[in-house]
Amino acid sequence: MLNSLPAFIALRYSTSGKHKSFVAFINRFSVAGIALGVMALIVVVSVMNGFEGQLKERVLGIAPHVVIKANDSKAIEDLSTFPGVVAAMDFLESEGVVQSRSGLRGVQLQGVDPHIMQEHSIVQSKLLAGQFNHLKRGKYHVVIGRALAVQLDLDVGDRLRLLVAGASIYTPFGRMPAQRLVTVGGIYDVGSQLDDKAIFLHVEDLQKLLRMPSSAPRDRRLFLEDAFKYQQVVQALDDLQVASENWRTRQGPLFDAVKMEKNMMSMMLLLIIAVAAFNIVSSLVMVVTEKQGDIAILRTQGMPRSQIMSIFIFNGVFNGMKGALIGGVLGILLSTQLNNLLTLLNVPIAFAENGLGVPIDLRWSQIALVMAFSLILCVIASLYPAFKAMSVQPASALQNE
Repeated sequence: MLNSLPAFIALRYSTSGKHKSFVAFINRFSVAGIALGVMALIVVVSVMNGFEGQLKERVLGIAPHVVIKANDSKAIEDLSTFPGVVAAMDFLESEGVVQSRSGLRGVQLQGVDPHIMQEHSIVQSKLLAGQFNHLKRGKYHVVIGRALAVQLDLDVGDRLRLLVAGASIYTPFGRMPAQRLVTVGGIYDVGSQLDDKAIFLHVEDLQKLLRMPSSAPRDRRLFLEDAFKYQQVVQALDDLQVASENWRTRQGPLFDAVKMEKNMMSMMLLLIIAVAAFNIVSSLVMVVTEKQGDIAILRTQGMPRSQIMSIFIFNGVFNGMKGALIGGVLGILLSTQLNNLLTLLNVPIAFAENGLGVPIDLRWSQIALVMAFSLILCVIASLYPAFKAMSVQPASALQNE
């Protein structure tokens, strides 16, 4: 590309440092605006990616990805052939209430297979005390969240009363919910809003608490490789006419709100890049006015109009490349060093998983997309000045000189 004459002339003008005119100032200002816009967009998108990733890990680490209903769970024996499914286990769920000496709390009971949970659930890696192996059948041990343990002043080995809303018995005092004394076998801390609600116990223990016969069918909980790619699994189940639920039933609005906020912030920063890119219009129009004599000389020497037009398009492209490269480098540096900068400025932010700074998820595909978008805007902004330069009449331009 740089072997062509239009590209050579445009590169010489865009890289020359001898211009002290107002036109050169506007040109540099547009490059700086593009760089700042690209840098800000990369940093903001990286931080939003980090928050979204942590929300995905914390909330969807506890909430089931996909649940096949009990009536259809036996219809599918081999779930390993489904796209994205890494494991499946028998699963039951019910609402309940736990009571300790310190208080009473409503909870969500999840009957699980402890061996599958130990291998495939994120909760296993977030256990502060105890193990899922402690959830032995018939022992009525439970794994609770740290937030609930603090509220009820519980520790591993303590006992609490569990009342199950899904089953009840008739007594001389009226209808009473099924209840059982259970032992705390583990405490986890995922850091999500479900930590004070979700309680795990062996699926057969919950089945007995719900007064279900041992031969009753159970739901099947599927663990997906990527919870956001649940549609292909749900579609495959729908094709087989198998009833299922997925995480979007309960947590969809939360992730939709995060996605909308991310998209709106990205759009606002893209508009900043657009404003900076279209500053190129004013700078190149003034260049065309300033260089009409040079354009006329090139025309009289035989340069076709298409090449005259190409000079100014290349000029806009080179300005966009400078702004995008500078902004990309600064954005990557600022993203990787953002937590260090916050520590240096003594800004107390602790949103990351380790409690330090903000989560950062730098994605090269997004960086490339932002830089490509800025280049496209610069090309579009260069079209009008290029057409204006192409329409310069050599005779009138040289007469004015």
